Amino acid sequence: MNVHAIAAIYRFEMARTFRTLMQSIASPVLSTSLYFIVFGTAIGSRMGQIGGVSYGAFIIPGLIMLSLLNESISNASFGIYLPKWSGTIYELLSAPVSAIEAILGYVGAAATKSVLLGLLILVTARFFVPYHIEHPFVMVGFLVLTAATFSLFGFIIGLWADDFQKLQVIPLMVVTPLTFLGGAFYSINMLPPLWQKIALFNPVVYLISGFRWSFYGVSDVSVGISLAATFGFLLACVAVVWWIFRTGWKLRT
Repeated sequence: MNVHAIAAIYRFEMARTFRTLMQSIASPVLSTSLYFIVFGTAIGSRMGQIGGVSYGAFIIPGLIMLSLLNESISNASFGIYLPKWSGTIYELLSAPVSAIEAILGYVGAAATKSVLLGLLILVTARFFVPYHIEHPFVMVGFLVLTAATFSLFGFIIGLWADDFQKLQVIPLMVVTPLTFLGGAFYSINMLPPLWQKIALFNPVVYLISGFRWSFYGVSDVSVGISLAATFGFLLACVAVVWWIFRTGWKLRT
């Protein structure tokens, strides 16, 4: 294992983040703060509790997950697509760096940025609504696992995309709608029985439900099922990446 190669890719990607702080950090935090102002303070003050939790506090895990999923995919996909687009990917291909080492560098950096963003949003939420975390270690575990999983998913999108438009198709047309419909702003138990069953086919429901359980001990589905669903998606992404490099379909320009 070429640790120096992994560290070099990791440092390069992290440095790119700090060069674009407004886009990478400030913009997602500002957008989430607006959600807190509108839904948490303005609307939340007029709504009752959900599962014994105030509405403003209830939506915190959903908002963090919304930013986490989008930023994980965006960071990883853009990180690997930009070298393909600019042609600098050939420097990586000609270097003594294996596919696994490249994945660890790019996905590790994307996951780190997403976790830092999630924690920053968590701190920002304290200025708008009071909340507590009943299971902090489980919360961090869900945060890291989700960030790593969707960063790997974003890496796959970056390999697949052959233009900048394709980088945005899945995050905007698939992930964001699934997050809004996955209980980010409500409990699926508030839905009619038929729609509750339909909602269970949404994989994001399990991510948000498990993450919310780590905060308040309430969830729409079992936390064990949520963990299993997250690990299942991670294994599916690993299998896809393995197939991509096994078949030689890698880093095409």
